[in-house]
Amino acid sequence: MQDFNWHCPYCDRNTTITESNYSGNVHEIDKNSKDDQIALYTSVITCPNSKCREYSISADLYLWRWQGNSWSIQGKPILHWSLKPQSESKQFPDYVPVAVTADYDEACLIRDLSPKASATLSRRCLQGMIRDFFGVKGRTLFDEINAIKEKVDPLTWDAIDAVRSIGNIGAHMEKDINIIIEVDSNEANLLIGLIESLIQDWYVSRHERQQRLQSIVGVAEQKKAAKSAEKI
Repeated sequence: MQDFNWHCPYCDRNTTITESNYSGNVHEIDKNSKDDQIALYTSVITCPNSKCREYSISADLYLWRWQGNSWSIQGKPILHWSLKPQSESKQFPDYVPVAVTADYDEACLIRDLSPKASATLSRRCLQGMIRDFFGVKGRTLFDEINAIKEKVDPLTWDAIDAVRSIGNIGAHMEKDINIIIEVDSNEANLLIGLIESLIQDWYVSRHERQQRLQSIVGVAEQKKAAKSAEKI
């Protein structure tokens, strides 16, 4: 096999997968199905990061056709399953509110299975973040988004407002978040992407900034204590 680039869903790092980190097998299926011969290809990837070493398992169903002088998989997958992890959700630190990550994880898990339910969970997750981070609570999510317009940078607010204005999702975000409307996987994925960006900006970046500032204060206090000790 050829080496390929891969992003680990567990440690959130980009890496290169070689034969030592990869295992794949083809399971032929010939049971007079409507697709004639088909094959299930399973793959296992182990993260080479020594601090991670997690493994991911996936399966893809392909057409299985005779080509030249051998049988091989053909075309794009008919179906795809992510077995471990079960979704493409990112792993966020434990200081992000549990209610936020729970809704986010479930939105990712059912994105393709039920996009409209995924979108509803993402909207609830967005509302939960706005209420938690900014301490605002309006009659609707639309009101709450407008309430934070002066509290976030223009680009962040524009991104939220842009998602609000996309087709049915945009119309629905001005109504009660518990009403389910028809959306597709791409629209649901846009909402998930927004949630990921906001978690990074509002929670992760804030925490990292606090850590840096605390380190600076800690160094200053150490220097001050050392200076006082010299005078004794």
